[in-house]
Amino acid sequence: MEIFKYMQKYDYEQLVFCQDEASGLKAIIAIHDTTLGPALGGSRMWTYASEEAAIEDALRLARGMTYKNAAAGLNLGGGKTVIIGDPFKDKNEEMFRALGRFIQGLNGRYITAEDVGTTVTDMDLIHEETNYVTGISPAFGSSGNPSPVTAYGVYLGMKAAVKEAFGNDSLEGRKVAVQGLGNVAYTLCEYLHKEGAKLVVTDINQAAIDRVVNDFGATAVSPDAIYDQDVDVYSPCALGAVINDATLLRLKAKVVAGSANNQLAQSSHGEALHKMGIVYAPDYVINAGGVINVADELYGYNRDRAMKRVGSIYTSLEKIFEISRTENIPTYLAANRLAEERIARVAKSRSQFLQNEKSILNGR
Repeated sequence: MEIFKYMQKYDYEQLVFCQDEASGLKAIIAIHDTTLGPALGGSRMWTYASEEAAIEDALRLARGMTYKNAAAGLNLGGGKTVIIGDPFKDKNEEMFRALGRFIQGLNGRYITAEDVGTTVTDMDLIHEETNYVTGISPAFGSSGNPSPVTAYGVYLGMKAAVKEAFGNDSLEGRKVAVQGLGNVAYTLCEYLHKEGAKLVVTDINQAAIDRVVNDFGATAVSPDAIYDQDVDVYSPCALGAVINDATLLRLKAKVVAGSANNQLAQSSHGEALHKMGIVYAPDYVINAGGVINVADELYGYNRDRAMKRVGSIYTSLEKIFEISRTENIPTYLAANRLAEERIARVAKSRSQFLQNEKSILNGR
């Protein structure tokens, strides 16, 4: 991977490598764009196949956060941290405190939160070394685990997508295939069950499957069989790139709406969904509830205010679907356009301000 060529192609600002021998920390912080404000994005811990894979994931996820924060109307840019290691075996206090010191050294350019493989407890340890962290324990005046709020946003977004596909947003009687049953997906299944949806679920963790089957009467299938289910909604809630050449033609759902990041393996798969008449809720729009929630901490956390803003995911998707329908473009392109136009407007305004300041100084 030619790192600088990749960074130049997608206009990244900064890539930071963090190493602490005493704790075993090996981490990468990627900052994509800070036009709208400091970069906000979680710290992910994963057993990457290689260091190159970890770098690529950090860069890809950071860029996704730029679009997510912009589309959500937040005054924040995009960044991400990936920690190389097994989240079940390799964690220790010193590791997260060391990461906190690296984040502190960025002096506010980057703010972190929990992500796949990290927890509120981990964020509390980072908080021992820096204030540039969100999603810490409520005891510190924070919002705690953002997963339930993410799930609520996905639930609302799914309703908006179902309305676009079927004419009304009721999920009663709708068949929904949920792929991956982590914290976000479990709460999403709870919302769906309460509204009367019929659940088909899968996960690589049998205990997670058993829990959802027992609690919500879901039907379980094998991980590979989830793509073949005769359902109304396919909800990817695990890792990314699940919409790809191998899975596209197997989908029977009319809606794709889930919490996973980077669901499209390539942008061409978004084009394919559009041509197939499948309503795709762009992942970084529908799953923005968590980042909206933790971003509210930067103003002094107010749950009612945060939840009201999460409710805007429904209307944001309605606008995206309208653009897609009227201009006959894929929904991912419609979402990208809204995010990019907002960033461009702020960049233009900032540039004009700096030019005016320069003119005033030159005139003195």
